[in-house]
Amino acid sequence: MNILKYLKIFSFVFLTYNLSNSQSAYDIIKKSEELLKGKTSHGKFKMTIVTSEFTRNMEMESWWIGNEKALIVIKSPKREAGNKTLKIKNELWMYLRNTETTIKIPPSMLLQSWNGSDFTNDDLVRESNLIEDYFLTLIGEDTIDDYICWKVELKPKPTSAVVWGKIFYWCRKKDLLPVKIEYYDEKEKLIRSLVYSDYKIMSGRLIPTKWTMLNHIKKGNRTEFEILDVKFDVKISDNFFSFQELEKGR
Repeated sequence: MNILKYLKIFSFVFLTYNLSNSQSAYDIIKKSEELLKGKTSHGKFKMTIVTSEFTRNMEMESWWIGNEKALIVIKSPKREAGNKTLKIKNELWMYLRNTETTIKIPPSMLLQSWNGSDFTNDDLVRESNLIEDYFLTLIGEDTIDDYICWKVELKPKPTSAVVWGKIFYWCRKKDLLPVKIEYYDEKEKLIRSLVYSDYKIMSGRLIPTKWTMLNHIKKGNRTEFEILDVKFDVKISDNFFSFQELEKGR
């Protein structure tokens, strides 16, 4: 076999493998994300924010249409009850009940903490864009908490205005439910990890009901997000996601 023919065969195999690998990674992340969301959802949640100085609990109720629209209403503690967050596509507003004011969150504040947690405003706005804003590569198999997982690497596309320099995403091979996500900055320093646990059936669907965001910059800080109840694919009017609804007493 001459060298030219060998190179052609090698190039074809290499290209075919990469296309297959990329498509598999795309399918894995797309399916894993869809399993958590449904077309619409309505749920009640508890958030526990843990720092070296205090522990704070919040309960909230939320309505979502995919990842395009959302309304989140804080139910407790009493001093924050009635505060709301409205998301419409890539824009975010907050309503503060005590002052009866509505604030639009500017792009410069998207990396700010959402209500003092280890989740950011950007998490609410950009969570749906993993398969659009990143190149996906299937690294292979890995084991996390005794689960055999697919491990996928995500690196930002040159044209994407994203926060993270790299992401690693693990999901269970048997059902593609997420297990862990690691977020790195542009210098490849690990900033935080999102760990999924307590898999239960809710609304006829198996999901992780506890999400723990670990802060690797402020050691010991974490935010635990617990799903108390959720219904998927429920009917929600588009009118629900409006300034009238945002500023209405609830």
